[in-house]
Amino acid sequence: MTAAARLAALDNLPAGELCQLAEAALTALVDVMNQETTLLRAGHMRQASTLTPEKTRLAQDYVGFARSVQRQGERLKAQAPDAIARLRQGHEMLATQMAENLRVLATSRTVTEDLLTDVAKIVGQQSKATTYGNGGRMSNDPAASARGIAINRAL
Repeated sequence: MTAAARLAALDNLPAGELCQLAEAALTALVDVMNQETTLLRAGHMRQASTLTPEKTRLAQDYVGFARSVQRQGERLKAQAPDAIARLRQGHEMLATQMAENLRVLATSRTVTEDLLTDVAKIVGQQSKATTYGNGGRMSNDPAASARGIAINRAL
């Protein structure tokens, strides 16, 4: 089935069915984002990252349904006004959940970067020479303290 045929099939669904599909995708997306936020807040980054494929799929599904709802807006308002009201309310829940999710992600990133910076500083300090060099002064070789550490930014 081509993309145009899938869009036409969505647009031709009965109003109640289209709204129900959109609402189900929206509810599932909000739920997965809530799970992710909870895991991130608890510091379980790896577990939270396992939700990414499902969250991506649900977001794509929801966007497809939401675009169809937009295209069919007038028809849906006339045929299923209560369903449209529920979708609006659900969309507001999604916006709230997304804002919270982004706030927790930003906090996690900041904490992680601060920790990595502190670790790098400590590693750099530990690698300083503790002997006297030529001229009776402590050796201050910048190359020795700039060895750095490797960081895996996959998460």
